[in-house]
Amino acid sequence: MPEDYVRIFDTTLRDGEQSPGAALRVSEKLEIARALERMGVDIIEAGFPISSPGDFEAVRAISAEIKDCIVCGLTRARKEDIDCAAEALKGARRPRIHTGLGASDNHIQYKLRTTREKALEQGVEAVRYARRYVEDVQYYAEDAGRADPDYLCRVIEAVIDAGATTVNIPDTTGYTMPEEWGALIRTLFERVPNIHKAVVSVHCHNDLGLATANALQGVRYGARQVECTINGIGERAGNTSLEEVVMALRTRRAHFGVETRIDPRHIYSISRLVSDLTGIVVQPNKAIVGRNAFAHSSGIHQDGILKDRSTYEIIDPRDIGVPESEIILSARSGRHGLRHRLEELGYVFKDAESFEPVYQRFLALADKKKTVSDRDLEAIVADQARIMSLDGYALELVQVSCGNHSMPTATVRLRTPEGTVKADAALGAGPVDAVYQAINRVIGVPNELIEFSIKAVTEGLDAIGEVTIRIRSDGQVFTGRGADTDIIVASAKAYMNALNRLIAIQREDRERALPSEEEARR
Repeated sequence: MPEDYVRIFDTTLRDGEQSPGAALRVSEKLEIARALERMGVDIIEAGFPISSPGDFEAVRAISAEIKDCIVCGLTRARKEDIDCAAEALKGARRPRIHTGLGASDNHIQYKLRTTREKALEQGVEAVRYARRYVEDVQYYAEDAGRADPDYLCRVIEAVIDAGATTVNIPDTTGYTMPEEWGALIRTLFERVPNIHKAVVSVHCHNDLGLATANALQGVRYGARQVECTINGIGERAGNTSLEEVVMALRTRRAHFGVETRIDPRHIYSISRLVSDLTGIVVQPNKAIVGRNAFAHSSGIHQDGILKDRSTYEIIDPRDIGVPESEIILSARSGRHGLRHRLEELGYVFKDAESFEPVYQRFLALADKKKTVSDRDLEAIVADQARIMSLDGYALELVQVSCGNHSMPTATVRLRTPEGTVKADAALGAGPVDAVYQAINRVIGVPNELIEFSIKAVTEGLDAIGEVTIRIRSDGQVFTGRGADTDIIVASAKAYMNALNRLIAIQREDRERALPSEEEARR
C-alpha cells in the first residue's frame, strides 16, 4: 500500500458491542458487516470467538459472506483462543488473527500477574502460533499508553520478528494526551529497527474525550491503520469514532496528506443502523452524525448559510448521505413521492410488500400532523424495521384508562408467533406500568425493567415520541425501542421489541444446547 493510505479497522462488532446493553444477534451483526463492506472499511473485527458460542458463530458467518474486507477475530495470547479463532475464520477469503496481551507494568503485575520477560515470551509465542494458521497476524500491546517506552519498543521489535504483520498500539484507558501519544508513535518509528516490516495501528479510547484527537496524532506520526467504531461506541466512554476520523482526514487532506478508501456517502445511514440495532442513541450534538450537525437555528447563521453554505459548514451534508435540504411531505404526496424521499435518505425497499407497511404508517401520521419531516420518516422506518426484524409477538391493540381519580388499567391484544390472538388486562401504578403488566400476563417471560427513557423525535405537540427501555433477564440486558405519536403506544412497542429480543436469544440458546441430528443418532 502507498504511504499516503490509512487503513480503517472497524471494531463495532467486537469492542463496540461491549457497550452495556448493546448485544447483537448474529443476523444483526451480519447486517452491519454488509453495510461496513459497502462503505469500504479495510478490516472488520467480527468478534472474540472463544468468548461465547454466539461470538464464534458471528465470526464464522461473517467470514463466509464478507469478501471485500479482511475479517479479523480477537484472541488472548493463548493457544486455545487462537485455535478457536482460526476455526471461526476458516471461511474467510482474507483472515486475520488479532492476538496480544498487556504491555504496561500495571497490566503485567496486576492483571497478568507475571513479569515483563515472561509476558514478552508469551506474546512472541502467540504470534508464532497464530502464523501457523494465517499469514496476517496483528499483535496488540494492551495499555501501551501507560507502558515503559523502552519495554514497549522491545515488545514491538520481538513480535514483528516473530511474524506480526500489524502492531496495534492501544491507549486502552484513554489516559494519554495527544502530544504524548504522538511522541510515543514517533518513538516507535525512531527506535524499533524493523518497524517498516509491519503496519502501525492506533486504538484509542475516549475516557477523557481525546480518542479522535489521539488517533489523528498517531496518523501524523506514521500510523497507517486506525481502529474505530461507528458512532464511537465501546467500553466505558467509547472508542475512536470512525466517522470523525474519516471526515477529518478527508476535510483536512492538505494537513494530513493521507487518504482512506471509505465512501463517506454511507456514513449517515450506517450510523442510524448501528444506533437502531444496539439501542444506543446518537447524541444530538455528536460530530458528523448527530441530528444537529447540519442544523442551524440562529438567524445570523441561517442568513449566512442561505448566502453561501461554506460560511458555517465545513462539510457538505450530502457527502455523508444527509440530503442538503428537507422536503416537507403530506398525505397528498403519494407512494411515489414518499418512496423517492426515503431513497434520498438512504432507505431502499426491495419490493412493494416491504414498503407498504411504511406507507400506511406514513399516511396515519400525516393525518395527525400537518407535515411529516425527515426525522418523522426515519422514526417510522426504524420502528417498522424493529417490528419486522424479530419473528415474535406482534402488538395489535393497546387501550388505557387512567386519571387522578381512577386506577390505571390497560388492555392489550397480541398476536403470537403462531398467529393466534391473545388479550388480557391489568392494573398498574401508572398507565405504562399497567400496559407492561398486561403484556406480561400474555407472554409470561420473567424480566426486570432497569431503564426507561422518552425523547421527542421531532418538535411540537404532535411530535413522534421515541421510547428506549432496557430489561434484564438471567444476567443479560436487552434493549427495546418504539416510536409513535402516542407515548403509551410507543412504550408498549419498546417493551415488545425488548421482549422479542429476549425470547429470540433464549430460543437460540436452546437450539444450540440441543444435540444435532448426527449427535442424536450416535
